[in-house]
Amino acid sequence: MSKKSKPHQLLVEGKNDRHVIWSLCNQYQLPEEFSVEVPVAEGTEGIEVLLDGLPLKLKEKNLKILGIVVDADRDLVARWQGLRDRLRESGYQDVPNASPNQGWVYSAPELPKVGVWLMPNNQLPGMLEDFVACLIPTDDKLLPKAQSVLQEIEQSNINRYTLIHRPKALIHTWLAWQEKPGMPMGQAITAKVLNSNSQVAIAFIEWLKLLFNLP
Repeated sequence: MSKKSKPHQLLVEGKNDRHVIWSLCNQYQLPEEFSVEVPVAEGTEGIEVLLDGLPLKLKEKNLKILGIVVDADRDLVARWQGLRDRLRESGYQDVPNASPNQGWVYSAPELPKVGVWLMPNNQLPGMLEDFVACLIPTDDKLLPKAQSVLQEIEQSNINRYTLIHRPKALIHTWLAWQEKPGMPMGQAITAKVLNSNSQVAIAFIEWLKLLFNLP
């Protein structure tokens, strides 16, 4: 059976998501009973590719369980509605009108089991990098410094990143100041520079366990 035909799949927006999720799964010693897929269309990836391909994905013959992990971005409600509409079009009639706080998992007769997690925590706007920032140890002394530096350059109008990408600038600034500067996010989890026992990480792992029937 090829990787793409695995009966248990987790869809994510990009490769960074995949690396972070696999690193967390390894820390919790979850069995590799699902694949983490990055949908690609015409050489591009991202939320629109994932959403557009969702109805066809749900019709795959061998698919038994499908998880969906996407960024809430600026509008949590709009992102949830976009997913809800596509799921309803695919036969899932009991999709709630709002994102459940601990992620959503649903089984329906004669349809693949589905689950949705909106980064960072199903409750706030944001993205993968906001989730990863929640893994920074609570007593860390570099995080306030990184936040201060970003604020300073923004006030001086010399930042080259857009404010929507501020979470990316923040986490990568913080990672640049570690013992091994510039570690990728997934590697930082593996190296325990980031705390995989944080509340949001535990909640995400519990969602994965529930979705994929893991011990």
